[in-house]
Amino acid sequence: MPTVSSEELAAAAGVNSAKLRKDFSYLGSYGTRGVGYDVEYLVYQISRELGLTQDWPVVIVGIGNLGAALANYGGFASRGFRVAALIDADPAMAGKPVAGIPVQHTDDLEKIIEDNGVSIGVIATPAGAAQQVCERLVAAGVTSILNFAPTVLSVPDGVDVRKVDLSIELQILAFHEQRKAGEEAASPDGAGPASATRSKSADKGPDGDVPAVMPA
Repeated sequence: MPTVSSEELAAAAGVNSAKLRKDFSYLGSYGTRGVGYDVEYLVYQISRELGLTQDWPVVIVGIGNLGAALANYGGFASRGFRVAALIDADPAMAGKPVAGIPVQHTDDLEKIIEDNGVSIGVIATPAGAAQQVCERLVAAGVTSILNFAPTVLSVPDGVDVRKVDLSIELQILAFHEQRKAGEEAASPDGAGPASATRSKSADKGPDGDVPAVMPA
Protein backbone atom coordinates (compact mmCIF):
# COMPACT_ATOMS: atom_id res chain seq x y z
CA MET A 1 0.00 0.00 0.00
CA PRO A 2 1.74 3.21 -1.17
CA THR A 3 2.13 5.81 1.56
CA VAL A 4 3.57 9.30 1.74
CA SER A 5 4.82 11.27 4.74
CA SER A 6 3.65 14.73 5.70
CA GLU A 7 7.24 15.94 5.33
CA GLU A 8 7.37 14.75 1.72
CA LEU A 9 4.02 16.35 0.93
CA ALA A 10 5.00 19.58 2.66
CA ALA A 11 8.27 19.78 0.75
CA ALA A 12 6.44 19.23 -2.56
CA ALA A 13 3.85 21.89 -1.74
CA GLY A 14 6.29 24.34 -0.17
CA VAL A 15 4.43 24.54 3.15
CA ASN A 16 5.05 23.71 6.79
CA SER A 17 4.49 20.01 7.59
CA ALA A 18 2.72 20.78 10.88
CA LYS A 19 0.23 23.04 9.08
CA LEU A 20 -0.25 20.42 6.40
CA ARG A 21 -1.09 17.79 9.03
CA LYS A 22 -3.54 20.19 10.66
CA ASP A 23 -5.23 20.92 7.32
CA PHE A 24 -5.52 17.21 6.57
CA SER A 25 -7.14 16.66 9.96
CA TYR A 26 -10.11 18.70 8.73
CA LEU A 27 -10.56 16.07 6.03
CA GLY A 28 -10.66 13.39 8.69
CA SER A 29 -7.25 12.12 7.61
CA TYR A 30 -4.69 11.80 10.39
CA GLY A 31 -2.14 9.43 8.89
CA THR A 32 -0.11 6.95 10.89
CA ARG A 33 2.91 8.02 12.91
CA GLY A 34 6.07 6.65 11.34
CA VAL A 35 4.17 5.45 8.26
CA GLY A 36 2.43 8.48 6.78
CA TYR A 37 -0.74 8.73 4.72
CA ASP A 38 -2.37 6.11 2.53
CA VAL A 39 -2.02 7.79 -0.87
CA GLU A 40 -5.15 6.30 -2.45
CA TYR A 41 -7.36 7.18 0.52
CA LEU A 42 -5.89 10.67 0.79
CA VAL A 43 -6.59 11.33 -2.90
CA TYR A 44 -10.17 10.16 -2.35
CA GLN A 45 -10.65 12.46 0.67
CA ILE A 46 -9.30 15.51 -1.17
CA SER A 47 -11.37 14.69 -4.26
CA ARG A 48 -14.48 14.33 -2.10
CA GLU A 49 -13.95 17.77 -0.57
CA LEU A 50 -13.43 19.28 -4.02
CA GLY A 51 -16.65 17.70 -5.27
CA LEU A 52 -14.81 15.48 -7.73
CA THR A 53 -16.15 12.11 -6.58
CA GLN A 54 -19.54 12.66 -8.20
CA ASP A 55 -20.55 12.83 -11.82
CA TRP A 56 -20.80 16.43 -13.08
CA PRO A 57 -22.56 16.68 -16.46
CA VAL A 58 -21.10 19.49 -18.58
CA VAL A 59 -22.25 21.05 -21.86
CA ILE A 60 -19.89 22.68 -24.32
CA VAL A 61 -21.40 25.43 -26.48
CA GLY A 62 -19.51 26.36 -29.64
CA ILE A 63 -17.98 23.41 -31.43
CA GLY A 64 -15.36 25.11 -33.54
CA ASN A 65 -11.69 24.18 -33.33
CA LEU A 66 -11.46 25.01 -29.62
CA GLY A 67 -14.77 23.43 -28.68
CA ALA A 68 -13.90 20.26 -30.56
CA ALA A 69 -10.51 20.12 -28.83
CA LEU A 70 -12.21 20.45 -25.45
CA ALA A 71 -14.68 17.71 -26.37
CA ASN A 72 -11.78 15.42 -27.22
CA TYR A 73 -9.88 16.20 -24.01
CA GLY A 74 -9.54 12.97 -22.05
CA GLY A 75 -8.92 14.54 -18.65
CA PHE A 76 -12.51 15.46 -17.82
CA ALA A 77 -13.77 11.97 -17.05
CA SER A 78 -10.92 11.14 -14.67
CA ARG A 79 -11.74 14.26 -12.64
CA GLY A 80 -15.47 13.61 -12.32
CA PHE A 81 -16.73 15.61 -15.31
CA ARG A 82 -18.83 14.09 -18.08
CA VAL A 83 -19.43 15.90 -21.35
CA ALA A 84 -23.20 15.45 -21.56
CA ALA A 85 -23.78 17.43 -24.74
CA LEU A 86 -22.13 19.46 -27.49
CA ILE A 87 -24.10 22.44 -28.82
CA ASP A 88 -23.52 24.66 -31.84
CA ALA A 89 -25.50 27.30 -33.76
CA ASP A 90 -24.50 25.98 -37.20
CA PRO A 91 -27.31 23.78 -38.59
CA ALA A 92 -24.72 21.96 -40.71
CA MET A 93 -23.06 20.71 -37.51
CA ALA A 94 -26.24 19.14 -36.12
CA GLY A 95 -25.94 15.40 -35.81
CA LYS A 96 -22.24 15.29 -36.63
CA PRO A 97 -20.26 13.29 -34.05
CA VAL A 98 -17.39 14.99 -32.26
CA ALA A 99 -15.47 12.82 -29.81
CA GLY A 100 -18.24 10.29 -30.28
CA ILE A 101 -20.97 12.74 -29.23
CA PRO A 102 -23.46 14.06 -31.80
CA VAL A 103 -23.59 17.86 -31.94
CA GLN A 104 -26.99 19.38 -31.15
CA HIS A 105 -28.37 22.73 -32.29
CA THR A 106 -28.64 25.72 -29.98
CA ASP A 107 -32.41 25.77 -30.51
CA ASP A 108 -32.54 22.80 -28.12
CA LEU A 109 -30.21 24.29 -25.51
CA GLU A 110 -32.79 24.70 -22.75
CA LYS A 111 -34.17 21.17 -23.19
CA ILE A 112 -30.65 19.71 -23.21
CA ILE A 113 -29.80 21.46 -19.94
CA GLU A 114 -33.01 20.24 -18.31
CA ASP A 115 -32.82 16.66 -19.59
CA ASN A 116 -29.22 16.22 -18.44
CA GLY A 117 -29.44 18.10 -15.15
CA VAL A 118 -26.54 20.34 -16.20
CA SER A 119 -25.23 22.98 -13.81
CA ILE A 120 -21.85 23.62 -15.50
CA GLY A 121 -21.53 25.12 -18.98
CA VAL A 122 -18.46 25.74 -21.14
CA ILE A 123 -18.62 28.60 -23.64
CA ALA A 124 -16.27 28.33 -26.63
CA THR A 125 -18.19 30.55 -29.03
CA PRO A 126 -16.98 33.69 -30.82
CA ALA A 127 -17.00 36.76 -28.58
CA GLY A 128 -20.11 38.26 -30.18
CA ALA A 129 -22.29 35.27 -29.31
CA ALA A 130 -20.94 34.55 -25.82
CA GLN A 131 -23.15 36.88 -23.75
CA GLN A 132 -26.38 35.67 -25.34
CA VAL A 133 -25.33 32.04 -24.88
CA CYS A 134 -24.41 32.82 -21.28
CA GLU A 135 -27.82 34.33 -20.59
CA ARG A 136 -29.60 31.33 -22.07
CA LEU A 137 -27.48 28.93 -20.03
CA VAL A 138 -28.21 30.84 -16.83
CA ALA A 139 -31.93 31.07 -17.59
CA ALA A 140 -31.96 27.30 -18.15
CA GLY A 141 -30.44 26.65 -14.73
CA VAL A 142 -26.67 26.65 -15.26
CA THR A 143 -24.92 28.22 -12.27
CA SER A 144 -21.25 27.76 -13.19
CA ILE A 145 -19.63 28.79 -16.46
CA LEU A 146 -16.16 28.26 -17.88
CA ASN A 147 -15.66 30.97 -20.50
CA PHE A 148 -13.14 30.57 -23.32
CA ALA A 149 -14.67 33.35 -25.44
CA PRO A 150 -12.47 36.47 -25.62
CA THR A 151 -14.95 38.68 -23.79
CA VAL A 152 -16.09 39.47 -20.26
CA LEU A 153 -19.47 38.00 -19.37
CA SER A 154 -22.11 39.70 -17.24
CA VAL A 155 -23.92 37.28 -14.93
CA PRO A 156 -26.37 37.64 -12.02
CA ASP A 157 -25.46 36.95 -8.41
CA GLY A 158 -25.19 33.28 -7.66
CA VAL A 159 -23.56 32.40 -10.97
CA ASP A 160 -19.81 31.69 -11.00
CA VAL A 161 -17.72 32.44 -14.07
CA ARG A 162 -14.12 31.40 -14.69
CA LYS A 163 -12.51 33.08 -17.70
CA VAL A 164 -9.73 31.32 -19.58
CA ASP A 165 -7.74 33.88 -21.57
CA LEU A 166 -4.76 32.27 -23.29
CA SER A 167 -3.41 35.64 -24.46
CA ILE A 168 -3.13 36.84 -20.86
CA GLU A 169 -1.30 33.66 -19.87
CA LEU A 170 1.16 34.19 -22.73
CA GLN A 171 1.58 37.85 -21.78
CA ILE A 172 2.43 36.86 -18.22
CA LEU A 173 5.05 34.42 -19.54
CA ALA A 174 6.45 37.13 -21.83
CA PHE A 175 6.73 39.46 -18.83
CA HIS A 176 8.71 36.86 -16.89
CA GLU A 177 10.95 36.24 -19.90
CA GLN A 178 11.69 39.95 -20.16
CA ARG A 179 12.40 40.16 -16.44
CA LYS A 180 14.82 37.22 -16.65
CA ALA A 181 16.56 38.85 -19.62
CA GLY A 182 16.95 42.04 -17.58
CA GLU A 183 18.45 40.11 -14.67
CA GLU A 184 20.91 38.35 -16.96
CA ALA A 185 21.95 41.67 -18.46
CA ALA A 186 22.75 43.12 -15.03
CA SER A 187 26.40 43.07 -13.95
CA PRO A 188 27.52 41.00 -10.92
CA ASP A 189 27.70 44.10 -8.70
CA GLY A 190 24.06 44.87 -9.46
CA ALA A 191 24.83 48.00 -11.52
CA GLY A 192 23.42 46.68 -14.76
CA PRO A 193 22.72 48.72 -17.85
CA ALA A 194 20.29 51.55 -17.24
CA SER A 195 18.14 50.33 -20.10
CA ALA A 196 17.70 46.91 -18.48
CA THR A 197 16.78 48.52 -15.17
CA ARG A 198 14.26 50.81 -16.82
CA SER A 199 12.78 47.92 -18.75
CA LYS A 200 12.27 45.84 -15.64
CA SER A 201 10.66 48.61 -13.63
CA ALA A 202 8.62 50.09 -16.46
CA ASP A 203 6.94 46.79 -17.22
CA LYS A 204 5.72 46.24 -13.68
CA GLY A 205 2.22 47.16 -12.67
CA PRO A 206 1.13 48.93 -9.49
CA ASP A 207 1.76 45.77 -7.45
CA GLY A 208 5.23 45.36 -8.88
CA ASP A 209 4.75 41.83 -10.18
CA VAL A 210 2.36 41.94 -13.12
CA PRO A 211 2.45 43.72 -16.46
CA ALA A 212 0.96 47.19 -16.31
CA VAL A 213 -0.97 46.74 -19.54
CA MET A 214 -3.24 43.71 -19.81
CA PRO A 215 -6.14 42.95 -22.13
CA ALA A 216 -9.54 43.83 -20.71
